Amino acid sequence: MVKDTDLLLTAHQIVELALTKKARDVVLLDLKDISNVTDYFICCHGDSDVQVKAIADAIETGMREKGQKPWHKEGTTFYNWVLIDYVDIVVHVFQKETREFYGLERLWGDARAEHFQEDDS
Repeated sequence: MVKDTDLLLTAHQIVELALTKKARDVVLLDLKDISNVTDYFICCHGDSDVQVKAIADAIETGMREKGQKPWHKEGTTFYNWVLIDYVDIVVHVFQKETREFYGLERLWGDARAEHFQEDDS
């Protein structure tokens, strides 16, 4: 079992990787106390399918370099919503319109949220 502090460090590393590709409105949702699905969601968006792909690729490549392979990945056909599942951390990279439509942050509104911008990394 991975310690909570290690998971949070890994989540912050993923946030930093997303920000290297100019991910917008990056939010880290702490779900530990409200769900047994996963410990953290990371949500962000890009302005185009090309940017969504770049963000997702940067996360996956960066995490592989740290020895972390995703358990599951989907959404790589159209790059409207890419999900990268690291089991304890699930990353959602959206196009803006798709993110607004599904509103994951609203659905998980009881979760503690930490917001990041490019300047925060």
